[in-house]
Amino acid sequence: MLLSGKNIFSPYKVERLPGIYSLLLKRVVDVDVFVPPSYNSSRKRYPILFLNDGQDSDAVRIKSTLTRLTRANEMREILVVGVHAGDRMQEYGIAAKPDYRKRGSRADLYANFIVHELLPLIKASFRIDNSDAQNAIAGYSLGGLSAFDIAWNHPELFSKIGVFSGSFWWRSKSYSGGYLDDRDRIAHAQVADDDFKPGLKFWFEAGTLDEHADRNNNGIIDSIDDTIDLIVELTKKGYRPFKDIEYLEIKGGHHNQKTWAKAMPQFLKWAYGLNHSG
Repeated sequence: MLLSGKNIFSPYKVERLPGIYSLLLKRVVDVDVFVPPSYNSSRKRYPILFLNDGQDSDAVRIKSTLTRLTRANEMREILVVGVHAGDRMQEYGIAAKPDYRKRGSRADLYANFIVHELLPLIKASFRIDNSDAQNAIAGYSLGGLSAFDIAWNHPELFSKIGVFSGSFWWRSKSYSGGYLDDRDRIAHAQVADDDFKPGLKFWFEAGTLDEHADRNNNGIIDSIDDTIDLIVELTKKGYRPFKDIEYLEIKGGHHNQKTWAKAMPQFLKWAYGLNHSG
């Protein structure tokens, strides 16, 4: 629908890019690109959001949420690249180190696929603002862990990170094998051992019913503990809560797409909001 020559009431469109063969992953990767209403009627360039677990985009209501928020002038128009997952247990994780069960053994290949294969293809195919400070990567659960790791190691490409129910329990030892929180959570150790990376901003979500495990019996489920502890490590590095770091805890929130759909508008407004100073 047109109004005064502008597609302000048109919805986002989804372009499927099927059959992208990755030489690194040695498999075909399906990708959905969510294209904003003004794309074909303008020549401007757009900030970009990469989403792990792109196969969940319908369940997380990505298209309708983007359309609703842009119509209400609550966020900028952006391009979203939803990357469908392959072997999540091996391709998601921390690129520098698999966990104690050798899960995440292909996380380095997946990170390199995003950076060296898919991102150049998207840049060549769509009008992307390469320098935009709002370019972001996000994901759910293991996909959130992967998104955090990719952006942490490539701050020149992604300034903002979104993690929904992140799998920050990812660890180098089993709980029965002499495990210690302060030493053996891989993402936390990576941040602690690395340098401050200027310009990065972080958004985390956790639900109070993400799980039931409470390994230290402190009355707080592990997924929330692990997320808060990572925020503490980031704060030690110099990142500022409420300025560089946002945390959303959803009472009654579960480890599922329904909860992530509920949280998605808040993430998008944080990352791309027209009136957000971040």
